[in-house]
Amino acid sequence: MTKTVEPVLPADIVEYIQDCRKKEHNQSYLISVLQKLQLRSGYLTPAQLDAVSQLMQIPAAKVTGVATFYHFFKFQPPGKHKVTVCMGTACYVRGAAKVLERFKESLKIKEGETTPDRLFSIECARCLGACALAPVVVVDEKVYGNVKPGEVRKILSDYQ
Repeated sequence: MTKTVEPVLPADIVEYIQDCRKKEHNQSYLISVLQKLQLRSGYLTPAQLDAVSQLMQIPAAKVTGVATFYHFFKFQPPGKHKVTVCMGTACYVRGAAKVLERFKESLKIKEGETTPDRLFSIECARCLGACALAPVVVVDEKVYGNVKPGEVRKILSDYQ
């Protein structure tokens, strides 16, 4: 069984799954396995989900269902730069929706998507915990506060 999944899953993930399988309630480790895999690969592919299904002996529909249920899991390659727009209450009230729309227009993608050149991905966060700076945008690990829609192109130009 392992031979069919080895090319798809990194060896350390296969080993982690095998360790999980030895534990009581081993299927409860599915989310942990998917998190480790995504941290390693950046996103989850259908082939990886199938391989996890095989190794953990969990139906493929259940693995896919769990992966698609949680917003954390991604199914396409991330962009080189991740743009995160906070949509928490303070940010939303102070114009985050307009800022998000400007990013989507400028990048010509929707939230959760990656630009065709794989330079940018865009996503929303429920709260980034920087409410005093609302609206907040984070690009990679750099925080931008009090962002106005007119500043979006300048922010993006710093990463092109």
